[in-house]
Amino acid sequence: MKIDILTIFPEYFDGPLRSALLGKAVEKGLLEVRVTNIRDFTPDGKVDDRPFGGGAGMILKAEPVYRSAKSVMTAGSELIMLCPTGERFTQDTAESLAVKEHIVLINGRYEGIDERAAELLAVRKISIGDFVLSGGEAASMVIIEAVTRLVPGFMGNPESLSDESFIDGCVEYPQYTRPAEFMGMKVPEVLLSGDHGKIEEYRKNKKRKVKA
Repeated sequence: MKIDILTIFPEYFDGPLRSALLGKAVEKGLLEVRVTNIRDFTPDGKVDDRPFGGGAGMILKAEPVYRSAKSVMTAGSELIMLCPTGERFTQDTAESLAVKEHIVLINGRYEGIDERAAELLAVRKISIGDFVLSGGEAASMVIIEAVTRLVPGFMGNPESLSDESFIDGCVEYPQYTRPAEFMGMKVPEVLLSGDHGKIEEYRKNKKRKVKA
């Protein structure tokens, strides 16, 4: 899978993309990630301006966003713009994106991006929730984490994917590890029994349906 990230703060991604499973996936060639600075597509580095009609804050200009996106796009690219007006990101969304060969993540800042960029590029708008962030970078990392772990070979144990929260519309059952007793609290006896049938039934009963 190939992911292009368009941002005015490329340094935001330096640490996360080198760490843990993401870093290993890049090293193994399972994942190719490029970070492009939108400022590079302006003559003077200025990417924002005041909104027409007045109002607080600044707006990212359409031209540098459009030009930076066109510089990385291919025929099969999935263009995603992170913004609060987009569709809600869910596990189903992650699964639909995991089969894409190329994803482009466009990160807004300030009061948003000139709407003409979104229309000209025919982007898919996505929101990770009903709350305010300073920009799209954190949301992009959420999407990258959720999507790439579904790519074949990314997870060390493929069975981990089939037994996680949200896979079957449920939240995962409670988990325990050693010691069997901690501060007077004991692990449920069934998990220590060695009876795999009873353990499976226990876990099934402990799963909770995701709230709509």
